[in-house]
Amino acid sequence: MKRLLILASLVGAAPALADEGMWTYNNFPAAKVKEKYGFEPNQEWLDKVRLASAKFGGGCSSSFVSPDGLVMTNHHCARGCIQQLSTAKKDFIANGFYAKTQAEELQCPALEVSQLVEITDVTAQLNTATQGLTGKQYADTLKAEMSKLEKACTTGADVRCDVVTLYQGGKYNLYKYQRFQDVRLVFAPEHAIAFFGGDPDNFEFPRYDLDVTFARVYKDGKPAKTPNYFKWSDKGAKEGDLTFVPGHPGRTSRGLTVAQLEYLRDVGLPKQLFRLSEIRGMVTEFQNRGVEQKRISNNLLFGVENGLKATKGKHEQLVDKAFFAQKVAAEQELRRKVDADPKMKAKYGAAWDEIARAQDAFRNMRKEYDSIEPGLGSQLFNVARTLVRASDELVKPDTERLRGFNDAGLPGLKNQLMSKAPIYPELEIAQMTFTLTKLREELGADHAFVKKVLGKESPAALATRVIKGSKLADLKLREQLFSGGKKAIEASKDPMIQLAALVDPDARAIRKTYEEQVEAVIRKNSELVAQAKFEVYGTGIYPDATGTLRLSFGSVKGYMEDGKQVAPITAMGDTFARHTGEDPFALPKSWLAAQKDLTATTAMNFVSTNDIIGGNSGSPVINKDAQVVGLVFDGNIQSLGGDYGFDESVNRTVSVHSEALIEALKKIYKADRVLEELRPGSTPTVKANPGL
Repeated sequence: MKRLLILASLVGAAPALADEGMWTYNNFPAAKVKEKYGFEPNQEWLDKVRLASAKFGGGCSSSFVSPDGLVMTNHHCARGCIQQLSTAKKDFIANGFYAKTQAEELQCPALEVSQLVEITDVTAQLNTATQGLTGKQYADTLKAEMSKLEKACTTGADVRCDVVTLYQGGKYNLYKYQRFQDVRLVFAPEHAIAFFGGDPDNFEFPRYDLDVTFARVYKDGKPAKTPNYFKWSDKGAKEGDLTFVPGHPGRTSRGLTVAQLEYLRDVGLPKQLFRLSEIRGMVTEFQNRGVEQKRISNNLLFGVENGLKATKGKHEQLVDKAFFAQKVAAEQELRRKVDADPKMKAKYGAAWDEIARAQDAFRNMRKEYDSIEPGLGSQLFNVARTLVRASDELVKPDTERLRGFNDAGLPGLKNQLMSKAPIYPELEIAQMTFTLTKLREELGADHAFVKKVLGKESPAALATRVIKGSKLADLKLREQLFSGGKKAIEASKDPMIQLAALVDPDARAIRKTYEEQVEAVIRKNSELVAQAKFEVYGTGIYPDATGTLRLSFGSVKGYMEDGKQVAPITAMGDTFARHTGEDPFALPKSWLAAQKDLTATTAMNFVSTNDIIGGNSGSPVINKDAQVVGLVFDGNIQSLGGDYGFDESVNRTVSVHSEALIEALKKIYKADRVLEELRPGSTPTVKANPGL
């Protein structure tokens, strides 16, 4: 992107009247929204929106859309569950799914939906505990204090508490969640319409997708009662309408220092691009082996291609010289203001240089850290490592454990560990062979860790031996090893357990070095940079996204691209003009059969100026009355640089229009049970579509 992003947030000041920011619910700029749009959300409105929103799985957003636990999200957010529930004979990805009765709703393996019920500012407690500390002492104390807060907050297995780092450490909030671990699939359309246009249309507009899935959360075997939910708008979104997006944006890097951005530009993102490109090649080769191989790896390929395109957009933003010059100028301006005040200079002046030194230290250890700590590319290996680490960690005091093994997080850890999701040995072997090959390629055949892992075996031989020989697909064995602790792990003859135990000391060592020499330094000094921004510019600014619940505002609005005006709303009838009969532009048979019954002018997809990022997928788009007018599923190509900045003139959120959802559910899928929940009393009794 060559357009300059004139961002107040780049210099740390509160943005002007741009629709910028992914705001927390305890620092939402209600007055700013009123000034621009004439509506001021009050605390009651914010609380309702917060409680009607939910996190879906580990990296998506969703919302409650009925009082009986009905949840709306994207098809691509739920496709892991959909694929896990599928078989070669019942392919719900290809053919869709509709539970005509409550009894037919299928439970997703190891899927969690979580609702943010309480926010507490714990900045003072953590700052007091870590005051004057640096390095290992700082890191250990911060980790221990976070664990104490989370443990005290966690009152049961259906509650999760997380200390959330905001403003790179300038503030800390304790988030308390209601956990729903029984999540059942209700409705999903065919992949062909959920991802119509495929990768060529991904991050583009105009779009014509029905990227939606409905699920339901259960409690004690019955549909959960969710009194806080979003009702459906009667008319949906129109051009110029005020829109809000509550959701869980993943990560942004708008508050990073220039040194951190230089590392991403020169090292981190290029390496990620190469790796994703190679993985795409590996998965493509695997898919060419046969129909079943393609089915079981489609979800993996989708994620890789999506990540590749997003990473390209991020890198293009950082290599834009004009944009990067703005980031440099913003940092220089802030540092000049800090240096001009002797007290601020003494307190904050060295922070940027300390972060730069930590980044240099990471460059020197990057190869080993990236190769050793993430794992060996296999689900079974991840299970084995979790079991091995649990046997070491759970005997320690809670405050001394690795993050992820604390008491507050154990219910979620066990839920993932005991997942009934299918594991496909052939795909596991392909992925592990690839990872081991890249390990040897990156570190070299003579590296001690490579020799330790491979010994005399080739990557393919080792992967085949440990995966075919492992019994960890058996959930009873996992439970025995987990409950048996260190003694059971040491006695285990399972080759995957033995491999995980062999490599874990090396992984722990490089992780410890990273946490003490890099992460602790960056975290401590990022706190100081954030505090300097607060002193210079005030606290009326938004923090970077952290994968936690946020709220953005904007309006339905088109934009200019290549000198042409892009209209903000597409029509359902135009979807058929893009149908070629060949993937990825082949519409499902259900759509072709129903074409004559559809109202062609029904709004299909639309764009708005809401500020979002990856992780917002599945977020509802709501109006000022907190009614659903759409469902976020993408951003346009210009938004891919949103990790580092926001340009209201071209950055756009792409959503499914609420009227398209109703039209499709009613006339294509005859999903009257879902329609009745979304719009009670509006649906006559109709016969379900036999195709789903």
